[in-house]
Amino acid sequence: MAKVFTFEDLANHKSRGSCWLLIHGKVYDVTSFMEEHPGGEEVLLAATGRDATDDFEDVGHSDEARALMPNMYIGDIDESTVPVTRKYNLPPRPVQSEQESGFGMKLLQYAVPLLILGLAFALQLYTKKED
Repeated sequence: MAKVFTFEDLANHKSRGSCWLLIHGKVYDVTSFMEEHPGGEEVLLAATGRDATDDFEDVGHSDEARALMPNMYIGDIDESTVPVTRKYNLPPRPVQSEQESGFGMKLLQYAVPLLILGLAFALQLYTKKED
């Protein structure tokens, strides 16, 4: 039976001397692999102390890399100890009433042509003065 670690256990191993990663609910001791890791040890250290599953999958590791994982596997994580991470969601946009949103559009509908006409008139006056 696999050893079960708490998230606190995992979080205590975030250094070059002892580096553990959590990937797909499994704990891996990657300390001995740090120098060999193609992405460098900084990549591994940056993924410690949290669930590194997304980081691992986003890179698209090769079959060869995945074949090395069983050698580093040291146990499973107690899922009840893993903090819930929430992805940032944009707050919903406030719903504007038809009257509020319509006013701005109507203002632009009339203001833009007036501004263009005003600029054309001013340009015409300016060029006449120089003649």
